[in-house]
Amino acid sequence: MKKLALAATLTAGIFTLAACSSDEANTEAVVESTAGDITKEEFYEELKDRNGEAILSEMVTIKVLEDKYEVTDEQVDAEIEAAKDQFGDQFEMVLQQSGFADEEAYRDVVYISLLQEAALTEDVEVSDEEIQTRYDRMGTEIDAQHILVADEETANEVKTKLDEGGDFAELAAEYSTDGSAQDGGNLGYFTVGDMVPEFEEKAYSMEVGEVSEPVASDFGFHIIKVNDKRETEEPVGELEDVKDDIKRDLAASKLDMTKAQEKINSLVQDAEVKVNVEGYEDLFAPPEETEEKTETETETNEETEEEPQE
Repeated sequence: MKKLALAATLTAGIFTLAACSSDEANTEAVVESTAGDITKEEFYEELKDRNGEAILSEMVTIKVLEDKYEVTDEQVDAEIEAAKDQFGDQFEMVLQQSGFADEEAYRDVVYISLLQEAALTEDVEVSDEEIQTRYDRMGTEIDAQHILVADEETANEVKTKLDEGGDFAELAAEYSTDGSAQDGGNLGYFTVGDMVPEFEEKAYSMEVGEVSEPVASDFGFHIIKVNDKRETEEPVGELEDVKDDIKRDLAASKLDMTKAQEKINSLVQDAEVKVNVEGYEDLFAPPEETEEKTETETETNEETEEEPQE
């Protein structure tokens, strides 16, 4: 996201310069030195050659999203305030460590992120029952261990050893593929939204001391042991006050990233984008048109190769 926002900021002026028809405007120096000048045209051409396709694609995507969805300053402000509440006095340090020059740069990222979220979650359905379940769980924290392995066969092997009396921490150190292995698989206390949905669903359904069967997620297969459950220190608040936030979190957790990319691509295609930058005319052409053009070019090349030499 950071790259996207910075690229958009940078290229907004570049493509404006490219649209100028005046040769004088394009030959105006953007850098002057005793070693020589750099013109706007030279600057533009260099940037276009290095990053043109990615930058142009990002800019067009943002433009398309802005045409169909609205993100208000109030929404952006709320996101930034939530981040400040989360990190407290460390907020500025976290921004710097994440590569942001300042809060304004982070604000650009938040704005674009909210645009994407609006597009990708508009068709995701979240039921009242799901919201209620999430709300009920928000008042509980779970302390757990897990053993994460790559395949189901290994997971079943580990589960068998646990059933035969094997020590969970020792088996985690031996088999688990994530960083918690060195600490016996300990994950500490977590609450809703901290873990992938499959892991969370299983952990909240278990009793203290229980060990799960293998649970599949995008990361592999987990074997979970619940060590403790306790109430959260901070009150959750009334359901009506947090309902919208819960719905938003649940919608985001349901996103299929493959389908999400297809949705963005579809929105761009529907916008009938025409590129007037040399070399990028086919950047947003429908896949079938690109394939047809490639096939035509291949046939032409083959015919040329077959022509007899005089």
